[in-house]
Amino acid sequence: MRIGIDLGGTKTEVIALGDRGETLFRHRLPTPRDDYQGTLNTIATLVNEAEKATGMTGSVGVGIPGTLSPLSHHVKNANSVLLNDQQLDNYLSALLQRPVRLANDANCLAVSEAVDGAGLDVVFAIIIGTGCGAGIALNGRAHSGRNGISGEWGHNPLPWQNEQECQFAQAVPCYCGQRGCIKTFISGTGFAAYYRHVTSHACNGETIVSLVRQGDSATEQVLQRYEQRLAKSIAHVINLVDPDVVVLGGGMSNVPRFYQTLPALITPWIFGQECTTPIRQATHGDSSGVRGAAWLWPAA
Repeated sequence: MRIGIDLGGTKTEVIALGDRGETLFRHRLPTPRDDYQGTLNTIATLVNEAEKATGMTGSVGVGIPGTLSPLSHHVKNANSVLLNDQQLDNYLSALLQRPVRLANDANCLAVSEAVDGAGLDVVFAIIIGTGCGAGIALNGRAHSGRNGISGEWGHNPLPWQNEQECQFAQAVPCYCGQRGCIKTFISGTGFAAYYRHVTSHACNGETIVSLVRQGDSATEQVLQRYEQRLAKSIAHVINLVDPDVVVLGGGMSNVPRFYQTLPALITPWIFGQECTTPIRQATHGDSSGVRGAAWLWPAA
């Protein structure tokens, strides 16, 4: 069997998949806060639970909120900062007494969609939740790139910024030190920040979307601007990579209207203004990332 681990900031999840991708076991535990060794032990506990429950051993893949540096072989760019500068794969391999494969969590989402979701060769997968990131899968395998940062979509500038967007970029810098990052506009946090910027009211993304459903016109305008920014950002990727599919995951992917509005909003920004790229929600929902971690070990 294949064992996948999704290492998140608040929870760590395990899944065990059979040869056909069937779920044999699934469980989650809280991620220890500010405790690196505790995090390693939690992963080991979940792997042991999966193997005890199924009576089998398995390969282990782990999705992390960062990436491995090809130069130092240490974790970098993780928003769970205790992972940074650690040789996480080596530590886990020693602890679990087997090889362990690591990949960025968004790349794991892309792999899941490529293998047992959308089933296409070139998958661009976007996670839009508290943060905002993306990953690429080519022929069923995670594409991390020469520098380990392939798919770091959220830390590119929002394309084709208008005056209003330039003003927001100056008012709300990104934690990376730059201004105008896609993340500051498109993440759920950015969506809420923009709503507060224009209305002076603080609401989370779920509440804002609920107000739209109730017919609030001011909130509807905020959501429309969000859709336009998301569309421009996706168009930028299509112009560059031209993937077979764009998959959305994370909390903001649960807004049903996006799958009707985005295709028409994307097309005007495409070179040649022709675009048939499907925009789909992740097939396995919040299980997609952990399934993709398991599929880091492809079929022999």
